[in-house]
Amino acid sequence: MVLHMSSIKKNFIYQSAYQILIIVLPFITSPYVSRVLGPEKTGVFSYSYSVANYFVLFAMLGINNYGNRMIAAVRGDRERLNRTFSSIFSLHFLLSLLVVVAYFAYILLFPIQYKTFAIIQSLYIIAALFDINWFFFGIEEFRLTFTRNTLVKILTVVAIFTFVHTQDDLWKYITIMAAGSLISQSMVWLVIRKYVTFVKPTFAELKSHIVPLLVLFVPVIAVSIYRVMDKILLFHFSTEAQVGFFEYSERIINLPLGIITAFGTVMLPRMSNITARGDTQQGRKYIASSMLFVMFMAYALSFGLAAVSKDFAPVFFGSAYEPSGIIIACMAVTIPFISFANVIRTQYLIPSCKDKVYILSVGLGALVNIVINLILIPRLHALGAAIGTIFAEVTVCIVQSIAVREDLPVFSYIKNSFYFLASGAIMFGAVFIVDMLTERSIPAVVLEVITGAAVYLTLSFIYIRFTKNSVMMDAFKRLFQSKK
Repeated sequence: MVLHMSSIKKNFIYQSAYQILIIVLPFITSPYVSRVLGPEKTGVFSYSYSVANYFVLFAMLGINNYGNRMIAAVRGDRERLNRTFSSIFSLHFLLSLLVVVAYFAYILLFPIQYKTFAIIQSLYIIAALFDINWFFFGIEEFRLTFTRNTLVKILTVVAIFTFVHTQDDLWKYITIMAAGSLISQSMVWLVIRKYVTFVKPTFAELKSHIVPLLVLFVPVIAVSIYRVMDKILLFHFSTEAQVGFFEYSERIINLPLGIITAFGTVMLPRMSNITARGDTQQGRKYIASSMLFVMFMAYALSFGLAAVSKDFAPVFFGSAYEPSGIIIACMAVTIPFISFANVIRTQYLIPSCKDKVYILSVGLGALVNIVINLILIPRLHALGAAIGTIFAEVTVCIVQSIAVREDLPVFSYIKNSFYFLASGAIMFGAVFIVDMLTERSIPAVVLEVITGAAVYLTLSFIYIRFTKNSVMMDAFKRLFQSKK
């Protein structure tokens, strides 16, 4: 059987469409949930989910990046594909089963708060048993994951409005979210035989994956320190409400950022395949084009969110969430650094098996984050956690950039994207003026968004039109040209 390899264009459309869906649906549910549950209850949800998510990380190890890379390298050989998938999944299933047992032991043996909620959150860990997204990403079959996730997300939204009406319905909200994850991961098993045949792996095959998985697990845990641990520290050193403020601020940052990370998800298997073929020149062209395209979006999102955050948070979530405004503005600073590092990581470090650099960068980022969090969270609460996240992401980006400077023209990437930095700053100023002239309201926020988008896109068009920037023009042509 010859596997169909979707074009980058189609894959990016599927992933972007899903990320847009993820953006749109919270715009429907978040204002409702934030008002119904309130900051304290959303903080409880965030805390219980963060603890469960740590067990999910151990269940998944480094399989998302490792499995994606390995499948992409062998997808042209059906026999090798069968054996690679079977051995990786078998090892993953056994390890995940041990983690499920460990989680229930944790619930039963330790005097934890919110035990009922912790039991419900176990559905996330059980879902990890069946997670094989890495396989479909490796063969560049994004349509299936898009269709499945879209259906589940829509059903989740319907269930939230149907069953969640008061603060006492927090357990229902947790159940809906966790069950949605389990259903989503289970659905793909209905069609897996179309793409791969399971064969009994040998012990040697299982053993061969342990060390690489553990190597890529180290950065996963390190990243979790400044993506998950901050909420746990907030819960212990501050209040449930502060966790809620930070949770919803982070959601706003992650929603549009999802489009950029979706691009990295699409490019990882393609770059892994190119690297396996030894086509270095083609790989470098993709990286240069990707970097410019990604930074074009990153500066727009960063300055745009920072500009509207003060009005957006209380208008969107309710007046009780006004403290989230300054947190969103602070965390918007991380978007360009996350985006720059994402391209280096997904299109060079991981495909080229330069895992040590990846581990070093996120390890240092985690160390910086935990130190700053311990110092600032007791004093500044959620704002302290936001500052810790900024320093962590900047550290990761700088370390990765320094490590690859002899292999990739890092300074050229920065120079080529400088105009978008300037355009973003001008856009911020324009939105600030609109904010000064209007009163806080939904129409005012919409006007600010439209103004910012118009200014940024106009300046970008002028830049491309009058400078005839060949790199920028080539970036869009290369990224959106269908591959047969």
